Amino acid sequence: MGVASAFCDTMRAQRGALFGWVPVCLAVGVGWYFHLSWEPAMINLGQVAIGAVFCAVLARLLPEPLRPFAVAAMLVGAGFLLAAVRSHSVAGPVLEYRYYGAVEGRIVAIDRSQSDALRLTLDRVVLDRVPPHRTPKRVRMSLHGDRFADIRPEPGLRVMLTGHLSPPSGPVEPGGFDFQRHAWFVRLGAVGYARTPLMGVAKSTGRLGVFRLRMAASARIQAVLKGDIGGFAAAITTGDRSAISQSALDALRASNLAHLLAISGLHMGLMSGVVFAALRLAFALVPPLVLRVPARSIAAAGALVAAAGYLALSGGNVATQRAFIMVAVALCALMIGRRAISLRGVAIAATIVLILRPEALMGPGFQMSFAATTALVAVFGWIRDGKIPLGPKWLHPVSAVFISSAVAGIATAPIAAAHFNAIAQYGLLANLTSVPLMGVLVIPAAVVAAVLAPLGLEAIGLWGMSIGVRWILYVADFVSTLPDARVYVVGPNAWVLPLLSLGFLTVLLWRGFARWGGMIAMGAAFVVWSNTTRPDVLVSDTGTLVGVMTPQGRALSKQRGAGFVARNWLENDGDGQDQYTAAARWQGSGPVIHLSGKRAVAAFSGCQKGQIVVSSMPFPPHGGPCPVYDPDSLRHTGAIAFRIGSDGPEVAQTARSAVGDRLWTRWPEEKPPRRHARRIEN
Repeated sequence: MGVASAFCDTMRAQRGALFGWVPVCLAVGVGWYFHLSWEPAMINLGQVAIGAVFCAVLARLLPEPLRPFAVAAMLVGAGFLLAAVRSHSVAGPVLEYRYYGAVEGRIVAIDRSQSDALRLTLDRVVLDRVPPHRTPKRVRMSLHGDRFADIRPEPGLRVMLTGHLSPPSGPVEPGGFDFQRHAWFVRLGAVGYARTPLMGVAKSTGRLGVFRLRMAASARIQAVLKGDIGGFAAAITTGDRSAISQSALDALRASNLAHLLAISGLHMGLMSGVVFAALRLAFALVPPLVLRVPARSIAAAGALVAAAGYLALSGGNVATQRAFIMVAVALCALMIGRRAISLRGVAIAATIVLILRPEALMGPGFQMSFAATTALVAVFGWIRDGKIPLGPKWLHPVSAVFISSAVAGIATAPIAAAHFNAIAQYGLLANLTSVPLMGVLVIPAAVVAAVLAPLGLEAIGLWGMSIGVRWILYVADFVSTLPDARVYVVGPNAWVLPLLSLGFLTVLLWRGFARWGGMIAMGAAFVVWSNTTRPDVLVSDTGTLVGVMTPQGRALSKQRGAGFVARNWLENDGDGQDQYTAAARWQGSGPVIHLSGKRAVAAFSGCQKGQIVVSSMPFPPHGGPCPVYDPDSLRHTGAIAFRIGSDGPEVAQTARSAVGDRLWTRWPEEKPPRRHARRIEN
């Protein structure tokens, strides 16, 4: 009886605070769907739907203390169904083989690749000898060389070029980032590159007026502000990052200032705040008017319109949409006289995002954005409710900036480390010296530039922006050169972030002493993370690269080539060395023999029992003492992780077993590894 009474008291204490768990339950359902290793059939979706309806009915019949659990189960089912519906709604053709030939399409996006090459996304694609029903809806191609310089890529321009295309690749290692899934939801059916001249086929067509306006604004900014300063200014105003150099990006990442480039909650909040404050000030200058109209509500409505315009001008990507929703919720709360910033508002924004784009849950943008926002709202709520002093009144802005940077940094650091395998040790210093300038100079100057642009006087605002941007780039460059500015950490297993998030949310959302149980969950997550073990051997999905763990770190079989794979393996190991250094660790065959190229295959004399052979070229299928993994067999498994046992390397996991057979995967029928023809005695 005492236990039941205590349980009822605990549940009654949660009244008014349970709404914060709505997006959490939806997220559990979404995560459940994406972590399946098989695609649910219609009968499975029907079963989940029936279960969700049953829980909804049960919630009306159960006693009040038990109702939240039935509602939670219903929301988990709803999240699962939302993710499934979204996955099927974006379905499109995916290229089934490597393609070389003519590619024609309309430019719908322009950015830069990690190799700093200009990159185009094309829709309305036409491929030679590929029927329309098998042609991808969108393809993305990097332009290498300078032979396309005679034609300036512009929005809506229909172009033709000759290039290489291939299906989106799977994870570079089992459990790694799944680019196939990412490409599925942005409707990319093929990726590739071209080294041939870019030819214009037809003038800009279609409904891409906003895109043209964005690129025109970006070009105007870059005409006034040169180099990385103009590239930075264009990125934070129009979302166009094609003009900022790779060296500047690396410095921003190493100093934890790269988030300033993404048009997210910081930019949207600052911009709408500047507009809101300007409108409130305008009303205050006319006393007869401010006494007769709801000035705050009108100012909030004006700021909402400005935020919507910023959303359109910036390209409306997922991060910006998420930021707009959060700002819109806060401004709507102001218009109806409610508290603008609250955990309920954050929960509403997260729920809307998960309903519209459930796949966003799996990306670092969603996780970091809502982790930072939730932590900031909770901490400042505790300060407000507890009436915690922040020092003299003149010091409040400085204290608020320091607390904001520290709280946001602490909340997002584990997520950033889990996704990017690095911690910027001086990130707090860089943010404290840069973020305030975004609020007091860069964003207000951007608003001034936008207001003066129709008069041709935007250079006035851009000049103000340049002062702040120049300082931010200087801080990034200075901090990134400090000793150990970036420390690499081992990538965690799949359960670390969910466990860490559950503990974090329990501390913030639950009422009562049990909330501190979340600290136990967070501690357990860090313990699991610290005991993460990396594979002894990694093999790329094409057989072009092999990595063997040694006491000095992972040894790579090649100094050049497969650079993206090499960089990801080393970063996931928590190793900050480059591929050349890692290749110097390679001490011969050992348990793995890597054959790179036709000559190596032709010269191969045999292997011993307990070894494996990895070939970058097709290998004849014959018996032998050791298995052979070549491009033909790796097509069926993807990248492979091995552990070294007493009998040599044994398959620990394949990329295929990790991601399963889903809508976005294209696995041929699995075949066993081939064996070498020659038998060599031990």
